[in-house]
Amino acid sequence: MKQHIYHLSHIDLDGYGCQYLTQHCFDMIDCYNANYGPEVTARLEEIVNKIEQDKEQNETIERLILITDLNLTTKEGNWIEKEALRIGAKLQLLDHHATGIHAAERFAWYYLDTKRCATLITYEWLQKHYNFDCNNDFKSIVKAINAIDIWLSDDPLFEYGKVMLGMISGAKEIGRVLFPDEDRAFKLSMIERAKNLIDEENAPIKLDDALHSAKKSFFIQDKNDTKDNLVAAYVTKLLTQHKARLTITYKGHKGILGYNIGNASIIGNASMLANPDYDFYMDVNFRGNFSLRSNNKLNVSAMAAHIGNGGGHVNASGGKIEGYKDSFVYEDVRRFIQEYIDQKCNEI
Repeated sequence: MKQHIYHLSHIDLDGYGCQYLTQHCFDMIDCYNANYGPEVTARLEEIVNKIEQDKEQNETIERLILITDLNLTTKEGNWIEKEALRIGAKLQLLDHHATGIHAAERFAWYYLDTKRCATLITYEWLQKHYNFDCNNDFKSIVKAINAIDIWLSDDPLFEYGKVMLGMISGAKEIGRVLFPDEDRAFKLSMIERAKNLIDEENAPIKLDDALHSAKKSFFIQDKNDTKDNLVAAYVTKLLTQHKARLTITYKGHKGILGYNIGNASIIGNASMLANPDYDFYMDVNFRGNFSLRSNNKLNVSAMAAHIGNGGGHVNASGGKIEGYKDSFVYEDVRRFIQEYIDQKCNEI
């Protein structure tokens, strides 16, 4: 029977390492990522809703919810177990964090091993159940991730893993909340680059030297350019493709709302040029600080002063949202910002 995998994993090297393997193992797979806390439940709810939608199209496919590099509380485990039973999905969790010991004792589908990182656990699980990587092509990269994640400083691949750790933690060019699929693809592409260099002499140094070009190669569309310009063009294209769901309004003016993108001078201006039907671009970060850009269609200095006690130039300004409530769900951020703007506009 065909199997569809719904894979939730952590947001560090180990978490993406697990997904790097499953992406190579399964043809039918949807991936999700979460940090600890309420985001885990939110992503599991997303998965449950996606399975329900998919079942309307095809009920004969076996569905597996795979969770890696994340430990669940017993409350979270009880909830997802009931939901999986309700929607007819199987469950498997592979983790190595000792904080999950009570949940591991409670649930048969909860596998815990504190002596291996989640990527290594996932690798050996895939080998056992799916005959994955019979030629051991992925063995070295898995060992490097294991060495750094559980801190085996004497391991010969430890230094290589250290470079990879920074490689993933520093990959912030796209932003996983606004564009999760593209952000994940970016990070997995760098793990792929690391896999291809791991057996070379002085591999840690070569990987460190190659990171800049590895990032650029992902963002190149038509021609080479500086990394900042390539990222701006790539993100601008995404903003344009998704602008229907990113739209906010201010006094009848349409704007595109980004979240934690940064580099507003380049990306904001590029977005305005690419979308002449919009009047302003706004990027808000997790602290509620925002940047505004326009292209002579709206005085964003006045807008910034109005909504965020800010200011600046006519086409480039910024401020801060009072009482900003952050979220790892973009739609919640957009809704909060729109309601905040509406409230400001309705004040006398």
